[in-house]
Amino acid sequence: MNKTDRLLAIVLELQRNEVLRAEDLAATFETSVRTIYRDIQALSEAGVSVIGAPGQGYSLMEGYFLPPISFTVEEAVTLLIGTDFIEHWFDVHYRSKSRTSRGKIEAILPEPIRSEASRIRKSFRLFTSVEDITRIQEKAYLEAIRRAILEERKIKFRYSKRIAEADGNRQSVRTVAPYGLVLHQGSWVLVARCELRQNIRHFRLSRMSELFELEDRFMLPADFLLDVYQPPDDRDVLVRIWVQPDIADKVRESNNFYIETIEDYKEGLLVTLRVRQPEELLQCVLGWGSGVVVLEPESFRHRVRNELKKTLKRY
Repeated sequence: MNKTDRLLAIVLELQRNEVLRAEDLAATFETSVRTIYRDIQALSEAGVSVIGAPGQGYSLMEGYFLPPISFTVEEAVTLLIGTDFIEHWFDVHYRSKSRTSRGKIEAILPEPIRSEASRIRKSFRLFTSVEDITRIQEKAYLEAIRRAILEERKIKFRYSKRIAEADGNRQSVRTVAPYGLVLHQGSWVLVARCELRQNIRHFRLSRMSELFELEDRFMLPADFLLDVYQPPDDRDVLVRIWVQPDIADKVRESNNFYIETIEDYKEGLLVTLRVRQPEELLQCVLGWGSGVVVLEPESFRHRVRNELKKTLKRY
């Protein structure tokens, strides 16, 4: 980043934050504290109202704002594609806001940049499947959960687990304190503290039903930050499969979350997956058909074999 860009970026950082130390700015822009001192002096000499408080940091004088900022073609395209993404993946409220935002961005762009940005944007496409009933319901829940998170209110819903319990039951009713939403591999996932499990759990919105907001309040833990949150990895079961060459590309392109390693051989692929329980892979392995052979564990080989026998009886 050159000096001119860094000076502008420093002003933007000061506008977003009440007070920033020179050390904070140096870390943000990967430069020295001495360089930040020189940059602050340059901004002051240029008429930017920067206030320095000894032992606290720098801030902008109240009421100081940058004049309207111009965008490069690449920056404009980035913002416009961002509005496209919001329109495709978020709920109705933000979908409408993305459209108005796009209109405002396009309105302030000079004609040459607007035309070039439009030309480049047409070479990109965010492709999503046709919205079925499940997707529409998911977006409706997304809006309700987002509101509950902001208002710090608990929610209650019926949840369908992917894998049944020992008694064969897959359904349960959950009351949770919603902490945040994550878009993972094309699906919205709620991160919440579950009252049933007394711990943080993850819930796919597509598996929810009968969701409603409660009057009960909750307080987000001070030490919980969604942007740095890492769920505990309790996948301690290894599954190894042999993949025939004719479906090797299909397995690679699946981007399966559980894949740990893929070893290439002339005769095919040796794929190692790590799971909580092998049943998590059952539908996936069956979907790959005869091009895949489970090597271990032996119990999972038997499970796949029995499932295939049941399927054969139906034909």
